[in-house]
Amino acid sequence: MPTIYDFEHPLNTGETKSFSEYENQVLLIVNTASKCGFTPQYTGLQALQDKYKDKGFQVLGFPCDQFGHQEPGSDQEIEQFCSLTYDVDFPLFKKSDVNGSNTNDLYKYLKKQAPGLLGSQSIKWNFTKFLVNRNGEVVGRYAPNATPQSLEKDIEKLL
Repeated sequence: MPTIYDFEHPLNTGETKSFSEYENQVLLIVNTASKCGFTPQYTGLQALQDKYKDKGFQVLGFPCDQFGHQEPGSDQEIEQFCSLTYDVDFPLFKKSDVNGSNTNDLYKYLKKQAPGLLGSQSIKWNFTKFLVNRNGEVVGRYAPNATPQSLEKDIEKLL
């Protein structure tokens, strides 16, 4: 059975990133969008990254344009927006689908490991969050309206 460490995905720079590089870290994986009502969560995500990165924590952003066309820009435009507007320095991956026939392989895995309400595997909206422990196990799935700060206790338990 595959683990999260068996996956790879291109960063927004085009460089392919192997998730084996995140072994023994706590991960928060989030599908993001730049023109969403939840976009200000970038501030909270970056705050978590800053607070816990030295303890083995990493936020990973996966821009997606499947919800209300709220991530229309190129990978470079997305990175520039996130950096200039929210001072984001955590990894942003190449824009990809989290639902449907073109779902990236990591999201297929995440949704299977942590289904949503009533067992649904589809992502309902931007800023759905998956928490992964140091063993690479998906231990939580959080709705878009769950603020990054509301996850702190769960993150701290894993660190």
